[in-house]
Amino acid sequence: MNEPLEIGVTFPQTEIGADPGAIRAYAQAVEALGYRYILAYDHVLGADVSMRPGWSGPYTSESMFHEPLVLFGYLAGITTAIGLVTGVIILPQRQTALVAKQAAEVDVLSGGRLRLGIGIGWNEVEYQALGQPFHDRGARSEEQIAVLRALWSGTAITFHGRWHTIEAAGINPLPPRRTIPIWIGGYAEATLKRVARIGDGWITFRPPDETMRAAIARLSDYARDAGRDPATIGIESQLNLRSVAEDRWQGYVDGWRALGARYLCLNTMGMGLASVDQHIAVLQRAAETLGISATDAA
Repeated sequence: MNEPLEIGVTFPQTEIGADPGAIRAYAQAVEALGYRYILAYDHVLGADVSMRPGWSGPYTSESMFHEPLVLFGYLAGITTAIGLVTGVIILPQRQTALVAKQAAEVDVLSGGRLRLGIGIGWNEVEYQALGQPFHDRGARSEEQIAVLRALWSGTAITFHGRWHTIEAAGINPLPPRRTIPIWIGGYAEATLKRVARIGDGWITFRPPDETMRAAIARLSDYARDAGRDPATIGIESQLNLRSVAEDRWQGYVDGWRALGARYLCLNTMGMGLASVDQHIAVLQRAAETLGISATDAA
């Protein structure tokens, strides 16, 4: 994994608000600063914790979440080069053919800038509300990946699977590359094995420590067992600026670079920032600290 490390930003879902102008200002500012991509989290619904006294999830019905693929349709039209990454779409709670259609549309509108990060999620409340089973979500996600790739590759397909039946049907328009990279997020051993067999990359937001070094070694072993070159499987992580002191930002990035990461996004949520301008100011300081410039995005 000798490719350079690309640094992006985590879209501040829960803090950016609902003003389209603020969202536009944020996206255009981070592109101008030289960040290579914008990564957005996904939650369709939040749980009303007043009805669930034992709730332990990090988000609730009070947490704001812009829908990533609709958001990216907007960002595609107001930016020119910055990548668009879902981190992650909770795939098994969504209809596969519809995700294929929406993702292809974003890729068309953005000129091939989409990278689809997917995962299986943790919030059973969402699965219930969206009419999808929760307990077989891992296995279903594997078939979904196969369906997505098939639908993106040609004008019409026939697919007979355990959960999907498609008879001589297809989507149009197709993504410009006739495929979209699918990266898989998560930490379970089953996830590592899934990445090794069928993923284009692994999304992990943990520090570059010995635990991650060991996980990457196991991922490489699983890839070789699956007949794949581990070097073809990318790695992405995140630097949470709230949790890491500023004088350690460079060391954190260097740590992930040494572990072979291909991408790393900076997360400004949870820092007590009260406006989009404040998020941008922190990212400008981080760009200066980490040596990011507008020429990096050219």
